[in-house]
Amino acid sequence: MSLFKDCMKIPLITITAIMLLGSCQGDSKKEMASGGSSDTSQTATESRKSDQGAEAIITSYLDLKNALVKDDDKAAAEAGKQLASAFKQFNTSGLKEAERKIFEDIREDAIDHASHISTNAGNISHQREHFETLSEDIYDLKKGVGGDQKLYYLHCPMYNNGKGANWISETKEVQNPYLGKSMPECGTLKEEL
Repeated sequence: MSLFKDCMKIPLITITAIMLLGSCQGDSKKEMASGGSSDTSQTATESRKSDQGAEAIITSYLDLKNALVKDDDKAAAEAGKQLASAFKQFNTSGLKEAERKIFEDIREDAIDHASHISTNAGNISHQREHFETLSEDIYDLKKGVGGDQKLYYLHCPMYNNGKGANWISETKEVQNPYLGKSMPECGTLKEEL
């Protein structure tokens, strides 16, 4: 019986040693992540803030696009207000210098167009005029700053007396924000982003 007890102690001791060794390694990994690389940790945090800011911009833009698809000028106005706010609150500290320049180049223009959309409930054609330029700003933002969400760049050939216009969508399916309910499926896919 004492031989059995002795044999049982060995696996128990081994298991305890492995658990202690594992917890020590976990602590050293935590120390390495937080200790010697605080700059890397700070940069990663700033990058996540920028990603979240870009996602807030894209989400507000898509809300605006979807409101225009439905010919809903009031929802478009609200989305325009949210979009202007998202641009104002965007944290550029996690961006590389070239990305920051792209963002700064479009920020004021995008805020101006989003603000016009937000103050023009009842005038959907005017909202759509501003949406056209705003869509180019969002395209530049997506191409220059990025973001994880897969998006699609579409084109309406009939808008503005045949001059056409582009927009960004979360789906390949054409849902035209320029012609709304009158011609919701008018358009073609130009590019996947």
